[in-house]
Amino acid sequence: MIPFPGKLPNGDLVQDARPEVWEQNLAQVADASFDAVDPTDSWLRIADLEPARLSEFLSICDGLGLSIPAISTARRSVIDPEHGGEYLAYSHRVIDTAAQLGIGHVSFGFFGPLSPSQMKALWFWTEQGVQNPDDPDVYRLAVDRIRELGQHAESCGVRIALEMYEDTYLGSARDAVRFVSEVNHPSVRLNIDIGNLIRLHRPVEPWAEMIELCAPYAGYWHVKNYYRIEDPSGLVMTHPAPLLGGTINWRAAIRRALELGFDSPFLVEHYGGDGLSISAANRDYIRTILPGGTIRT
Repeated sequence: MIPFPGKLPNGDLVQDARPEVWEQNLAQVADASFDAVDPTDSWLRIADLEPARLSEFLSICDGLGLSIPAISTARRSVIDPEHGGEYLAYSHRVIDTAAQLGIGHVSFGFFGPLSPSQMKALWFWTEQGVQNPDDPDVYRLAVDRIRELGQHAESCGVRIALEMYEDTYLGSARDAVRFVSEVNHPSVRLNIDIGNLIRLHRPVEPWAEMIELCAPYAGYWHVKNYYRIEDPSGLVMTHPAPLLGGTINWRAAIRRALELGFDSPFLVEHYGGDGLSISAANRDYIRTILPGGTIRT
């Protein structure tokens, strides 16, 4: 749902909007031949809907033929210096909501709110964002809180995926593997969203190396691609691309992940342009790669 903003043109939150507004957005998703949707809390926090409103949301999805295999969260880090405790409680509500609705996967991350410079930029990843502190006590707090969420998820039959993202404790392949190994819980996996790293205007690990290191720990997976240009002068520039046209060879990446045991849903994403239609094309491309030509959910 990232092509759909969390605020309406008049400034009101989609969270507080009439169900007809939700239906207008979700109808576009169904019209693009999707039969599954991740509400994504940058658009709508379904874990914070009152029971009657949640029922209305579910009724809309059911009427449009949309199942909900996963819930993704964004910029609600459980180690946020101001709101970490609040976001931890929210994360528990997300797990409870997933369990209540029979949703098998949730995605969490340690990335913070967009900085003022990021909000002004054409592409927010070209400006510096919030960085996780180089502080062993905060790192330990992050490990402990994710393990706590993992224990909750396990009791509910839900799996957690931790989103790889720059300048966080999951900001490189090695850091991500180290962190999930420190958590050491069977319900906690990695959301190996390597597109978040390939798009950076700085040196990054080769995508194939990231897949090789992280795929054995992979759970629910956000996928997107970018064109990446590296000039001999050191200048790096990137731009969103469809899965089949960018720097990452997604056919090779997905096939290797399958060989290493990946068995969770994909979330197709795209920033800029007609993101929904490009996401639909990305969905169809993935189906040509998977055995049997269908997405396994």
